[in-house]
Amino acid sequence: MKKNKTLKGILLLGIAGVLFSGYVSAVKFFDETCAFGETCPYFLGYPACYFGFGMYLLITVFAALSVLGRADERKSLRAVTLISFLGILFAGYFTLGELPLLLRDGFSAYFLGLPTCALGLIFYVSVFLLALRESKPKPPADGGAGA
Repeated sequence: MKKNKTLKGILLLGIAGVLFSGYVSAVKFFDETCAFGETCPYFLGYPACYFGFGMYLLITVFAALSVLGRADERKSLRAVTLISFLGILFAGYFTLGELPLLLRDGFSAYFLGLPTCALGLIFYVSVFLLALRESKPKPPADGGAGA
């Protein structure tokens, strides 16, 4: 049952990530501006928020399939761990680019106190740690004593 709770937590974080990155991506797509007046970093010629949306969507899909019993939990956790690790690298890279402004102007430099890529990084780290912790092999319930 504990694993199910962890996967539900990952699912909730994934949904929150989809909603947030979806909002930021939609504003960028339809208004061609950044949602919170920040710099809009690009990756491979596209706004970075589009890639964030894709990664959060994948995390949500894998977690949802597992919670609903339609996918193997271990395989889903491996996929979520990999995607969230890539998200950490991705969001971490763009967060580093925002550090000079954050250090110079403090939390008031950003509408939400931190750059959106840093907020995404926090979510990716949370998902990664949950998935990693749940993926670790559990010791046998009998303490390892053989029959």
